[in-house]
Amino acid sequence: MDILLKLSNLIDGFTRLIGKSIIWLVLAAAIISALNAIARKAFNVGSNAFLEIQWYLFAAVFLFGAGFTFLQNAHVRIDAVANSFSKRTRILIDIGGILIFLLPMCYFMIDFSWPIVAAAYESGEMSSNSGGLIRWPVYSMVPIGFGLLAIQALSELIKRIGFLAGKAPDPTLHGGHGDSPNDHEPDAAKAK
Repeated sequence: MDILLKLSNLIDGFTRLIGKSIIWLVLAAAIISALNAIARKAFNVGSNAFLEIQWYLFAAVFLFGAGFTFLQNAHVRIDAVANSFSKRTRILIDIGGILIFLLPMCYFMIDFSWPIVAAAYESGEMSSNSGGLIRWPVYSMVPIGFGLLAIQALSELIKRIGFLAGKAPDPTLHGGHGDSPNDHEPDAAKAK
């Protein structure tokens, strides 16, 4: 279990790096949006490429940030229902959700979207808008984003099993393993 928890820590570190990096994409989208608006209003000059790059950046933030959101335990839950269960029951529900729904959905989305990415790359598919961008980079964000989410789901699964085994802290607290990457004090009492 200790090896798996170390793997989980590595995955969490990678996910944190991605999460902190995509913040810059939000800034880039805001700057491009402002410059595009100024150019359109002040100089009556615009570009569909600038509009589309904003959409691409938004897609990247949303898709690449899903794993980071999972790491931070920030996905939407029905707290009124979840809080009525014991911690152990909530962890077991999380494990079931990861295994039955999340990982199969990630696999399906990667399997479904990859041929679309490959076809768009091979054909050189372009936007139908005048001056638009090539499509395969934005299409490729779907399998990459779901791949990142699947990797983080594996990390969350390891942490939840580790918690039930008394080898890891409560993974449902903000930030997963806690503030320290080596914060793996067993707490079997919380698992009951």
